[in-house]
Amino acid sequence: MTTVQQPLPSGFDGASTAEDVIRGIDLTGKVAVVTGGYSGIGLETARVLRAAGAEVVVPARDTERAGAALKAIDGVEVEAMDLLDPDSIDAFAERFLGSGRPLHILVNSAGVMAPPLTRDARGYEVQFATNHLGHFQLAARLWPALRRAHGARVVSVSSWGHRFSPVLFDDPHFEHHEYDRWAAYGQSKTANILFALALDARGRADGVRAFALHPGSIVDTGLKKYLAEEDLRAVGVLDADGRPVLDPERQLKTVEQGAATSVWCATSPLLEGKGGVYCENSDIAPLLSAQEGQEWTLMNRSWKAGVVPYAVDPEAADRLWELSERLTA
Repeated sequence: MTTVQQPLPSGFDGASTAEDVIRGIDLTGKVAVVTGGYSGIGLETARVLRAAGAEVVVPARDTERAGAALKAIDGVEVEAMDLLDPDSIDAFAERFLGSGRPLHILVNSAGVMAPPLTRDARGYEVQFATNHLGHFQLAARLWPALRRAHGARVVSVSSWGHRFSPVLFDDPHFEHHEYDRWAAYGQSKTANILFALALDARGRADGVRAFALHPGSIVDTGLKKYLAEEDLRAVGVLDADGRPVLDPERQLKTVEQGAATSVWCATSPLLEGKGGVYCENSDIAPLLSAQEGQEWTLMNRSWKAGVVPYAVDPEAADRLWELSERLTA
């Protein structure tokens, strides 16, 4: 763990935008799928990848809304898919595989944050189901297309919120413990990082590499749906007048800055031959000690870059992979 989580350095920082990190990179002939690609940082990710020449497919639960959001971006395909509906994921994957195209870039950007306790039709807690299991199933079903690319990247948008909780293997759906929305969010974001580690280990022989990342704290996204304005002011992302606080050195970013690390992980030549790492500010993040991870809280945002040890534990990654296979079978 200590050897792979080493900053390069990349030459970019928290203020870099998605356009900055992709400058000079030609994606002509490449195919990308971006979940959540019709709002927030997902939309900016889709826009920038398309502008660099990639064919971009955006699967969406609400295709009408997605089409309206993407209408100004020429050539982006919108397909129906619901991350909480296993049959819908399978149907999307079957259509994509039926096209015969390789898949060079899969960006798992869709997500939900801190809702009240909600369960899907299977009884699964909705943050774990949406943020992790849906994307796990999607990558598994698209595996033939990822292999066909002969050099693919799977990018999972995690969060420094992974510090809220490890994966609760004994009760991932809060059936026996009292539900805590931030612990559930943290579990799902830790799962994103462990998924990248496990997927990379299984895919590297076939040229499939995987990455996870923290995009920054970006107020202008749908993730704030379940948070009141006073909550956002309390954690310092809105000022007293309700305006977003922008300070990329503290990870308080614009959408354009927030999409940068997703795009960097998906396209940077600096990552050739690398994978299974967690990134921040368009670079590989350092490994924190367990104590350093605990020192950060939602209400005390003194920031230190990095990933906590339980989120990059290979044994936990393998255990999560086995659990996810069972839950999505």
